[in-house]
Amino acid sequence: MEDKQSNLNWRKRLHEVIYEADTPEGKLFDVILLMAIIVSIALVMLESVNPIGEKYKTELNIAEWIITVLFSVEYILRIISISKPTKYIFSFYGLIDFLSTIPKYLSIIFTGTHSLVALRALRLLRVFRILKLTRFVQESQHLAKALKASRARIMVFLFFVLIICVILGSIMYLVEGADNGFTSIPRSVYWAIVTLTTVGFGDIAPMTPLGQFIASVIMILGYAIIAIPTGIVSTEIARNHKLSLNTQSCPNCATTGHVDRAIYCHHCGGKLNE
Repeated sequence: MEDKQSNLNWRKRLHEVIYEADTPEGKLFDVILLMAIIVSIALVMLESVNPIGEKYKTELNIAEWIITVLFSVEYILRIISISKPTKYIFSFYGLIDFLSTIPKYLSIIFTGTHSLVALRALRLLRVFRILKLTRFVQESQHLAKALKASRARIMVFLFFVLIICVILGSIMYLVEGADNGFTSIPRSVYWAIVTLTTVGFGDIAPMTPLGQFIASVIMILGYAIIAIPTGIVSTEIARNHKLSLNTQSCPNCATTGHVDRAIYCHHCGGKLNE
């Protein structure tokens, strides 16, 4: 009985350190993990630079193995510290942690020269580690909620912009014609989208005075349109923004986002860490 209780206490303590940041140990774990993620991303970037990758191939490989082992230990500890491991394994962060760790181990299997192309593609999966940073940005949850709440208005806005581009593209097709590069309505709509978004590739340009006047109006209109989605999302953030410093995570199902001083999980009803 005592061994079982001791095991539960050990898992509870481990969960509190790994999943939460309310204790000095939890904060230290998050800081170390954050530094490891940044270092791992830097290694991937340096490895892609041919002169550096070739000169320091051995050193970069050793450093990458150290980072991979560290992330592997973290992944295993996260699995064994909750009562329902599948909740973490198939969660967003669980899949990201897996995808960012497995490529290095797969490189052991794909060792032949004929597999270098596949190995290069597998290494790119390590960039997924940068998504692990989102677990440290609490405000990302507010941004996600604001985008979700604003999706209907954003879709209406995008549909409206598309209509404008079709109309303006059709007009430019009539005004400029095929001689000036506007060979079809779809190509003219493409030009309108590029111009309205202020990108301006320059592969198509109006030559007539009327076409240039319309292009000027579209460019000015583009600056006004760019600010609209920002205003939609910002309004939603301001309306629902409430900063929460609660980092409690359910030891049973790994659900987060609990209210302050919560005792039980709002998802499964399991008891939370004190």
